[in-house]
Amino acid sequence: MRLILLGPPGAGKGTQAKILVEAYGIPQLSTGDILRSAIAAKTPLGLEAKAIVDRGDLVSDAIVNGIVSERLDAEDCKPGFILDGFPRTIAQAEALDQMLLDKGVKLDAVVEIKADADELVRRVIQRSKESGGARADDNEEVLRKRLDIYKEQTAPLCRLLQRQGSAQSSRRHGAGRKSHGFDQVCDRRLRTGQGFGS
Repeated sequence: MRLILLGPPGAGKGTQAKILVEAYGIPQLSTGDILRSAIAAKTPLGLEAKAIVDRGDLVSDAIVNGIVSERLDAEDCKPGFILDGFPRTIAQAEALDQMLLDKGVKLDAVVEIKADADELVRRVIQRSKESGGARADDNEEVLRKRLDIYKEQTAPLCRLLQRQGSAQSSRRHGAGRKSHGFDQVCDRRLRTGQGFGS
């Protein structure tokens, strides 16, 4: 099974990904983890990314796409994988489309996890209280800014994928449990997406 999980910050992509990892024995891949692993392994792209990060600059899409491509070639990704929050933009989606075509790999589905913005804020504030405010991003102002960025960049991507027929939506309420829609997607073993490696 090969799929993408999309959704706004705090919607529970990580929680749902862990459920799928346990169910199907495939790796969860987030760009942050992939980037850190490449830097730690001192791959050519990892070293290039480290130099950029050390300067305080943002790693370009070209480098991120290259590192993701390398990770998808790993042995543990052959049975399948879960891309957690990637691609984030239409440009990254187009790069991924070509990447999968080059590898001869087809994506099964793109699952968008939806959640009400006010509910996300409430959840984050509660998490901040429980953790003593340890996380710098656990405050309403930062979260609302991240939600705005998601709305501007990733939401249009979801609409594009839905028009292509490769995205399925799952509205969920609260972290730590699957929604009915999410269950339906997984129980059907997902359907082949159009536009990604097809």
